[in-house]
Amino acid sequence: MKKNIVVISHCILNQNSVVNGLERAKGPFPISKNILEKDISIIQLPCPEFLYLGFNRPPMNYDEYACIKGYRDFCKKLLLPIIEQLKSYIENGYNYLGIIGINESPNCSITDRQGVYMEEYFKLIKDNKLNNNFMEIPTWYNEDNLGNLLNIFEEFLKRGNFYEKQH
Repeated sequence: MKKNIVVISHCILNQNSVVNGLERAKGPFPISKNILEKDISIIQLPCPEFLYLGFNRPPMNYDEYACIKGYRDFCKKLLLPIIEQLKSYIENGYNYLGIIGINESPNCSITDRQGVYMEEYFKLIKDNKLNNNFMEIPTWYNEDNLGNLLNIFEEFLKRGNFYEKQH
């Protein structure tokens, strides 16, 4: 059986890392349970905002992060070991399904205005010819409003060839 792996933004498993007061779950987002139930292994990205500016950082937007001197290089430095891990997993028979980001995050948004961190991630993915499949946690998603996220997740899995590689 093929082993599957996914990369996720840090706050999907740890909402405690977001700017204080902006949490949408007590710990992990509920989608985490669905990932684990399908026996998908997880690589959790480090949180660049938390690591660079600390726990008590102010809320900031894309432009504010993009203007911090050295921040983009810091993001790339955090991502390089993740890319090397992915390449090693793939070389050893794992199916890399893609990445799950956070919509409208100044760092982890993938669509609309791509976040600073994701800009660097997707540059590295392209440079290393890795799968660019993705999904995002919508801004409306929280512990009380799961909406159609499971359908979005299923589509992500199909695009990542999760079902085709189970045998």
